[in-house]
Amino acid sequence: MFYIISQVFVIISYALLAGTYFYKDRKKILIMSFGAVASNAIAFIFLGAWSGVVMSLIAMTRNIIFLYRGNNTKINYIDWIILGILYVISIVSGCLTYIGILSLFSMFGTMIYTYSAWQKNPKVYKLLGIPASICWVIYNVYVKSFFGGVLESVLLIFEIIGTIKAYKNIDNTQEK
Repeated sequence: MFYIISQVFVIISYALLAGTYFYKDRKKILIMSFGAVASNAIAFIFLGAWSGVVMSLIAMTRNIIFLYRGNNTKINYIDWIILGILYVISIVSGCLTYIGILSLFSMFGTMIYTYSAWQKNPKVYKLLGIPASICWVIYNVYVKSFFGGVLESVLLIFEIIGTIKAYKNIDNTQEK
């Protein structure tokens, strides 16, 4: 029963996360991502996947911080400090929840996604979603989250489409 409940939360999570790749507004991306990560945290609790739970909690904290920091396009020293602290927390948490090399993929995925959301450019966010998703596919397969692996793979397709669309718009704008 716990497994079925976990997979329901996985489906909710990925529906929200897929939607983030079609927004240009960073605030909307972070809000939807927060909901997705919260749903994923619940799914990981039901799976007993503690590395995923901890990384989800870090991601939720990250999204709150990034929402609070605003939409300024200029990155300052406080932003660098925040990124450094989030990375240190991710690495320490990854080490504390380590149960095999594949458990670290939740940490790698979180760190890549953290940088993509931190740097404030939606186009880079979409591009870095690709390696982050690959990490999460590996982690979901490792913790035996069937829907997590399948839906993360589907999300990877959304990310590729969103990235191509974003960069195609750049090329069209530059040609004019």
